[in-house]
Amino acid sequence: MRIPPRIATLGGIAALVSTLLVGGVTATATAAPTAVGSICYSRLPVQAHDTLDLIDQGGPYPYPQDGGVFQNREGILPSQSNGYYHEYTVKTPGSSNRGARRIVTGNRNNEDYYTADHYASFSLVNYSC
Repeated sequence: MRIPPRIATLGGIAALVSTLLVGGVTATATAAPTAVGSICYSRLPVQAHDTLDLIDQGGPYPYPQDGGVFQNREGILPSQSNGYYHEYTVKTPGSSNRGARRIVTGNRNNEDYYTADHYASFSLVNYSC
């Protein structure tokens, strides 16, 4: 099982477990009508593993937009204050641009979300399976 160093603290693991147990929604956040799914870390594309490794290492990132604030304009992820979420590119083989795949991270609970369709849907990454 891979647990990123940034959530390897007791508080980070407790927050992640809490988030997973309540379906990705914390008691202080309100979820948008669209549900957030879940995906096992092992089922992510290898490029998503590479991106998560870069996040754990603090970069360097392949695109200047990586690490930028994700605004959650779609309202799919739990509502949080501006600056809570950050986005990172997951390379798409054969794409001449950034493609549609991203990892979006949450600061306080150290959650990681994967989207393969440029923010139309999200899956919370489950590191336990």
